[in-house]
Amino acid sequence: MPTIYSAHWVLPIISPRIEWGAVAIEGSQIAGVGSREEITARWPDARVEDFGEAALLPGLINTHAHLELTVMRGFLEAEEHDFFAWLRKLTIARLAMTDEDLFVSATCGAIEAARAGITCVGDSSSFATQSMKALQQVGLRGIVYQESFGPDPKLARENFEKLLEQLSSMWSLETDLVRAGVSPHAPYTVSAPQLELISDLALSENLPLMMHAAESEAESMFMLKGEGPFAEGLRKRGIEWRAPGVSAIQHLDRHGVMRTRPLLAHCINVDDADMNLMKQRNAGVAHCPKSNAKLRHGRAPFAKFLSHGLNVGLGSDSVASNNMCDILEEARFATLLARASEARPSGRASNDINTPEDLGSILALPDGRASDTITATDALFAATLGGARALGLDNQIGALAVGMSADLTLIDLRGAHQQPNSSPEDAIIFSSSGRDVICTMVAGEEVYRAGCENDFAEPDFVQRLCTIRQKLDNVTNTP
Repeated sequence: MPTIYSAHWVLPIISPRIEWGAVAIEGSQIAGVGSREEITARWPDARVEDFGEAALLPGLINTHAHLELTVMRGFLEAEEHDFFAWLRKLTIARLAMTDEDLFVSATCGAIEAARAGITCVGDSSSFATQSMKALQQVGLRGIVYQESFGPDPKLARENFEKLLEQLSSMWSLETDLVRAGVSPHAPYTVSAPQLELISDLALSENLPLMMHAAESEAESMFMLKGEGPFAEGLRKRGIEWRAPGVSAIQHLDRHGVMRTRPLLAHCINVDDADMNLMKQRNAGVAHCPKSNAKLRHGRAPFAKFLSHGLNVGLGSDSVASNNMCDILEEARFATLLARASEARPSGRASNDINTPEDLGSILALPDGRASDTITATDALFAATLGGARALGLDNQIGALAVGMSADLTLIDLRGAHQQPNSSPEDAIIFSSSGRDVICTMVAGEEVYRAGCENDFAEPDFVQRLCTIRQKLDNVTNTP
């Protein structure tokens, strides 16, 4: 006998919203979606959980995070003007963390995600076994990508063998919810031979592959001209680098990465040719607008991603570069930032608008079409099914439909900050945040319920997190 979850609004994402709707859950799967009247009539003896003035939607998906860095929230503020210095301090601190430290930090990140309605995380980790254990501790779904580093082509085979050893430990931890993947870190930290070895492995073992790509101007200088801080850093280490003279995306294509249908994080500095190639290779994009802005890297072309038909999800990146793991806030920021970057093709100012025809001429593109504007519905799609598609999990999650996994998020819509409310999509994207989430469910199991005691021992983990932070402060402040 299923359990029925009912709310004022049910948003299946792949079908129209349902007012006074319900979802029937049997075991780990969705057994029915429809009006409350229809679903309760079908299962008259089922237990009904009525959340009233709320929205029930597929679980939110964070396509790019670094849960192990949760302890570094606010830790790198002074270095944010210098990405090279930021990476250096982060690396020193991470290497000072024990396995237990990493597990505690990642678990606190997973707790934060569950509280914000996130049911699935695409997590990039230098110590992936600890992040896998953290997701399992909290009950979340996810793909944990073991990062691989190595800019020296002479060490490519040695670094690859190390990755194989790490994967062996990860495979023993895989479950129905948590899967292992690989991540050659970035074009400036992984040599071309190593990229090829990892790409071949991903294809032969059917491993998800994720990579940071086209993230910064420094990376573009490195790829196109062999100049800038990344190139200089390699020269100081005696590592030869010959710039390929092409974009990061084209470089990845040359060395096999794009054959794996990768998940590419950031993609700020991409042009139409790059996006056409990404579409052709069926690559997914993890769009991380807040992290991009906080580190002064720029704005990724969210609207163009969508117009090119790319599978785009939203990512928080780490709280070291974002300070929050909140996909609703990420969705709002992505929407507003995309709108702020829209051009006025006619060149006329807004104070020239006197008639509806004036407005139409300002919004019109040169070919006469209306200007594309990111809507709340677009953003909600990216936060759910778009993210599932980017991760390659859309056959299981991202939508409310019979046979899909029962990964759900319930958002309270009773707050004064959400009223009056005539559109649940607008209320969710423009007026709500993770703090309005009242229930998070993964595979039919509630992992968070507002006002209820949860069994992931949050106070203990938070206290341990603060102790670890004190250690990192001492390590990095030592002359």
